[in-house]
Amino acid sequence: MPEIPQNARKWLADGTADVLVCLRFCTRLPIKTFGFESPPAEASIAAASAMLPIAGALIGLVGAIVLWIAVKLGLAPSLAALLAIAALILITGGLHEDGLADFGDGLGGTTPEQRLAIMKDSRIGTFGGLALLLVVFGRIMAVALLADHSLGLAATVLIAAGASSRCFALAPLYLLSPARSDGLGAATTEPIPYGIAIAVVSTLIINLLPLFAGAGFGRVILALILSAAVAYGVTGFARRLLQGQTGDVAGATQQLAELTSYIVFSAHL
Repeated sequence: MPEIPQNARKWLADGTADVLVCLRFCTRLPIKTFGFESPPAEASIAAASAMLPIAGALIGLVGAIVLWIAVKLGLAPSLAALLAIAALILITGGLHEDGLADFGDGLGGTTPEQRLAIMKDSRIGTFGGLALLLVVFGRIMAVALLADHSLGLAATVLIAAGASSRCFALAPLYLLSPARSDGLGAATTEPIPYGIAIAVVSTLIINLLPLFAGAGFGRVILALILSAAVAYGVTGFARRLLQGQTGDVAGATQQLAELTSYIVFSAHL
């Protein structure tokens, strides 16, 4: 068996380390630190952000497995979808949902400073609660429709949307300056060389999965285009209302992009 070149081994180790950094940030899984990883000071989510789509696909895979098991055990698609989305929320600790709720509450402010102060408040208000309710309910309904039509399609869409939504969540972080000096938004304003290209290419590859479950190529492209449009819209909204971005904006972008992808694949089923 030919030996793997040293450069390839280093690239593989660095890529795996970045995926682990992203999983530690995006989930509540107790992932230990391995010997091939960079020192903690260098292993930041900003430096590893190119691998967010791959981490997102692995998170989506958890939801796909839960959905598959639930349906095979005889649960109705609606209940199976509820369990799948609940698993995604549980494994991430509601990280992105919290960002969506905070961003929704921020809409109630009248100035950028007031909106940022509202978003930093840990309490959930009316706007945030409604946004969370509508998006989570929408995700469950769309996945239920997909599972009722094709379990394989639903599973692959969960994986694909997990990747694409986290890729598009990088849009506000890289297109806008930070609205405050602390938090995730302030840590990811400088794009890593080739990082965006790596994230986009990996997203495109992962989003080919629904093709193997019967989805049309046009549906795959439409889901990516509309999810990107939603991400750009949220970015423009944050520019106007906050004059910058925060981690909450990225979380809201991820949730809305994921919902958009689910809706596109479940339409007309």
